[in-house]
Order: sequence, then C-alpha cells, then structure tokens
Amino acid sequence: MFKFILAALGYFFLGRNFFGVIAGFVIGSFIDNFISPRPKGEDGENIFDYYKQQAGRSHEDFPTMLMALSAAVMKADGRTLKVELDYIKSFFAQQFGPQFSTIHLQTLKHFLDANQIPLDQICGDINLRMQLEVRIQLLHYLFGIAKADGHVADVELQVLRKISILLEIPQADFESVKNMFYRDVNSDYHVLGIEPNATEEEIKKAYRQMAIRYHPDKVIHMGEEYQKGAKEKFQKIQEAYENIKKSKGMS
Repeated sequence: MFKFILAALGYFFLGRNFFGVIAGFVIGSFIDNFISPRPKGEDGENIFDYYKQQAGRSHEDFPTMLMALSAAVMKADGRTLKVELDYIKSFFAQQFGPQFSTIHLQTLKHFLDANQIPLDQICGDINLRMQLEVRIQLLHYLFGIAKADGHVADVELQVLRKISILLEIPQADFESVKNMFYRDVNSDYHVLGIEPNATEEEIKKAYRQMAIRYHPDKVIHMGEEYQKGAKEKFQKIQEAYENIKKSKGMS
C-alpha cells in the first residue's frame, strides 16, 4: 500500500518526474515489508497467532499440530492433491473417531490458505509440549501424507527433513522412518539403523534396540489415538527384520 502512496507523493513533490515515482515506490516498498514481516492467513491475521489460539484448547492441541504440519507437507510441491486429503481424513477418522469433524478440515484449510507456515515457531511449540517418541510419531504420519500418491517427491523429502530437524529428531530416527516410506534396495537395513554388511549378531542387536525404542507402550500414556500409529510403525520394523532374516537365511 505505502509503495503506491509514496510513489504518487514522490511524483508531485519531487518535480513531477519519473525519478520521484521510483524513489517513492522504493521507500514505500521498504515500509510495506517492514510492517508486514510475518506470514499472514487469508483473512489477514497472523497464522501463528491462529495456531496458538487453536492449540491452546487442550482438546484441540494435537489435531492442530497435525493440521499445521500436514499443510506444510501438502504445500511442498506447490499443489494439494485429493489423495493426500483423503489420507488425512482417513487418518483422523481412525485416530479420533467421532471427535473428528469438519472443524478439523477447516483448520487444515486455514493453514493451506496461509502465504507461509512458520514451521520454526510451530515446531518450537511442539517441542515444548511433546516428548521425542510422539514427535517421531508425527514424522511417521507426515511421511504417510507424502507417500499418499505413491511417491515421496524430493521437494517433499526436503520439507520433511526440515521439520525433523526443527522437531529435534535424531538423524538416525529420521533415516529409519524415511526408509519405511522412501524405499530402495537397502531400506530394510536402514529402518533398523544398520548397513547391509552388518553381521547376524549386529542385525539381531539392532532389531532388539529398535523394538524397544519404537514399542507402542512408549506412548501408551498419550491415549489410544497415539497407539494406533505407533503400532503401524512398530510393525514396519518387524517387517524389515523378517525381510532381512529371509534374505540372509537367518533363523
């Protein structure tokens, strides 16, 4: 707004010439950027203020966190796909049952319509509220959104990696979860946090450690909705171990 006002003033007060227009436009642009430094929602409010307002309600904090991060992954490749939305709706229906409503989808839309999602602020808030096991659970869910169309794109992987860093998730845990979705010939080994040349004893030890680390009981105190996702992740670890055992002829 100021760039146009000052451009007009520059024209009239600096000799009615082109230089005055340019000078006013540049100064006005600087002012516009200075007074609007933070990302805005479609209705002009600050999107992080909206996040805090929604997450401040004890029964809405976790769904709001999920919707904010979901929107960031959906927006990663510059388009939002119906298959991704269907995945989110299915996940929420399974996790929250009758508590899931159109209000949650409205929250998601609000984040999708935002010019920018302040991941550093949102993830910082999540770090204060949620223990590491739950944050890893969030990452697992977000990979599910990225894989909903059958492929995790590089740009989606970059956003997921950024979120993982901001959530202070150890690199080994990120690689483990990534390889549950971003598959290659060595993914089963990387799910367990080992290399293909690992010995039989190292494989068994890695499985035992991962089974303990990712056991659903780790989030049992968080409620049934957390347990369902944890069981899915735990099952992928077991599947990776069984695949390795079969390929190596282990007993």
